[in-house]
Amino acid sequence: MSVEIHNETEHECDLEQLGSLAAFLMDELYIHPDAELGVTLIDDEAMEQLHIDWLDLPDTTDVMSFPMDELRPGTPQRPTPPGVMGDIVISPTVAAKQAKAHGHSTQDEICLLLTHGFLHLLGFDHDEPEAKAEMFGLQRELLEKFLNRPAPKETETH
Repeated sequence: MSVEIHNETEHECDLEQLGSLAAFLMDELYIHPDAELGVTLIDDEAMEQLHIDWLDLPDTTDVMSFPMDELRPGTPQRPTPPGVMGDIVISPTVAAKQAKAHGHSTQDEICLLLTHGFLHLLGFDHDEPEAKAEMFGLQRELLEKFLNRPAPKETETH
């Protein structure tokens, strides 16, 4: 498994925990051990530019996912094939604002955003109520298992 995590901001972040979370998610969703994933924490200016370039939406956002090989969750009997999952970019500035609004730590919010972005890379979405319930339910379940405590509250704009 190849997970590269970079913090291109001045925000403090536990990158080791994020690496552990990424490995945990890969195991839980039966992603091939040779799969590749990139996670980068970027500033709001860079996030806003990505948001405009890729989604034609103004302003910054909390997390964006860029799938590559369109992998889907595997099963114990049939893990995903090896491949490149893609990249997740996270704004610690937006994460800090959302964390404050919900009364949890910025690190917990970044873990939530990493999990959210990871699920997007695997084809999950939240455009429709049923899809949202499935994605957010799995997100909560995975985070609670990883953190060994209740998951942080999701921001409705995810």
